[in-house]
Amino acid sequence: MAHQSLVETTASVSELKKNPMGTVAAGEGFPVAILNRNAPAFYCVPAKVFEEMMERLEDLELNALADARAGQPVVKVSLDDL
Repeated sequence: MAHQSLVETTASVSELKKNPMGTVAAGEGFPVAILNRNAPAFYCVPAKVFEEMMERLEDLELNALADARAGQPVVKVSLDDL
């Protein structure tokens, strides 16, 4: 059965166990697909890339919320009222 890999670099679970940081470094800053029996089991993502992905997801969620509220009436508030 064919499997789609979304990255250029792959490593086996055994390689990851032997040298975790070397496996991450092999991706040169990009995610590495970790294979189990030649099928992608998970992606090893560097911390910087993960943080960027989370920020992008948050931006998408906030944009969707803003779009959903676009037609609602504007309510003006003052900090003095709090």
